[in-house]
Amino acid sequence: MRALNDGISLQYLWNADEKTGTVPFLNAAFEFSDQHGGDPGLMKLTMVGSGYVGLVTGACFAETGNEVTCLDVDERKIAMLKRGESPIYEPGLSEMIHRNAAAGRLEFTTDKAAAYKDADVIFICVGTPSDTDGSADLQYVLRVAGDIAEVIDTLGEHQNPKTVVVKSTVPVGTSHKVRDLIKSRTNAPFHIADNPEFLKEGDAIGDFMKPDRVVCGVESEGATKTLNELYEPFLRQGNPIFMMDVRSAEMVKYASNAMLACKISFVNEISRLCEAYGADVKNVREGMCADKRIGNQFLYPGLGYGGSCFPKDTLAVCSMGREVNLPCKLNEAVHVVNQEQRGWFWKKITDVLGEDLNGKTLAFWGVSFKPKTDDIRESPAIALMQMAIDAGARVKAFCPEGLENMRVEFPQAEAAEGMYECLPGADALVVATEWNEFRSPDFGKIAAMLNSKTIFDGRNVYRRSHMAELGFTYVSVGRPAVIGAADGSPATT
Repeated sequence: MRALNDGISLQYLWNADEKTGTVPFLNAAFEFSDQHGGDPGLMKLTMVGSGYVGLVTGACFAETGNEVTCLDVDERKIAMLKRGESPIYEPGLSEMIHRNAAAGRLEFTTDKAAAYKDADVIFICVGTPSDTDGSADLQYVLRVAGDIAEVIDTLGEHQNPKTVVVKSTVPVGTSHKVRDLIKSRTNAPFHIADNPEFLKEGDAIGDFMKPDRVVCGVESEGATKTLNELYEPFLRQGNPIFMMDVRSAEMVKYASNAMLACKISFVNEISRLCEAYGADVKNVREGMCADKRIGNQFLYPGLGYGGSCFPKDTLAVCSMGREVNLPCKLNEAVHVVNQEQRGWFWKKITDVLGEDLNGKTLAFWGVSFKPKTDDIRESPAIALMQMAIDAGARVKAFCPEGLENMRVEFPQAEAAEGMYECLPGADALVVATEWNEFRSPDFGKIAAMLNSKTIFDGRNVYRRSHMAELGFTYVSVGRPAVIGAADGSPATT
């Protein structure tokens, strides 16, 4: 007998409520005496959507021996993948895709019928962008549900049931909308499940291969058995798999991201107070995080969160609250604080350089919203560059991985081929993303290339004392500014 989660073993009993999808028996672990005695069998999987989640999920499942097909409507993207090129940057992903494609375990297609026909499990991994009111746009998820219904209907009522897994981040109740739409269009059997992803961009493969936890929302014995077998290879070090009702699984994803976003906005708000009262947020953070109840994760002051998850998911939580007349005031405040952080930091720049930047040039290090990704969606760096351009400045930028996307999405900024190449003639350097390449630069070269020895550090990468010794004007987050002397002598703090 293999006990899951909290070590309690309980004989599995099927008793799901059809209307709500709640699963009363899922309060403890399960007994699968035969299914988990050895290695789980190979499965045929289809990932619908070959974006960030679909590619990482598909490649990692292929890595453990499953046969995976990645489906996408974007013919250009599929052509790239067939050539062995990844459309996104994620450390280790290109190598994993190439390795599994060469072994015949990973394929790419635009043919929906072929992708669904032989699949044991279909993962819906399409985007759920924010509508103008902050709610999640579900048109792509529901369109996929209709496509699945059309294909499985042609296979008849006596086929082996496929498991349809919603992996996209969706508002609570969406997986049941998928279930009901499919049921309305076919009598073919299938299972529905929700399986939220918890992947950090830049560390996604590690997060998938060695997860903190796996969360599955299920309402049938078949889906439970399938997902347990599928995730077995990733849980052999004792990491838990939580089987729960579908709606709770959907909420886990939003609650997790909302909590992390809250921590970021919290420490940024504290950083503003620190500056106002002459405290140093670095010291405050260290003293606060020594409390084990608080911890130190996601409590780094900076320019606020960005990317495709936290901004969208925080707004979606607020939208869900409005729909049931339960305003999510804390999450609304988290979003406001985050958006204001960019303007707050911009004011620090104009306090030094002036509000009219006509004739001035700003150099930016970092374009992506965080290190180890090429994702520039909702990037604080882009927001600051737009403010600089609006003020009349010329903007030059370098990023180890984000330049290609910047050239397409934000061509107003000039792309430099190296971190030092964007410095000549610039009136100041803005550190917008904390890539490792920027942590120990040649400050002598920086000083020689800039028109003035001025650095605005939005990520608190450098030591104030070091900047003072070198004679820089150095402005960071939540710490007193360092004011450089005109003659380049050691600065005052």
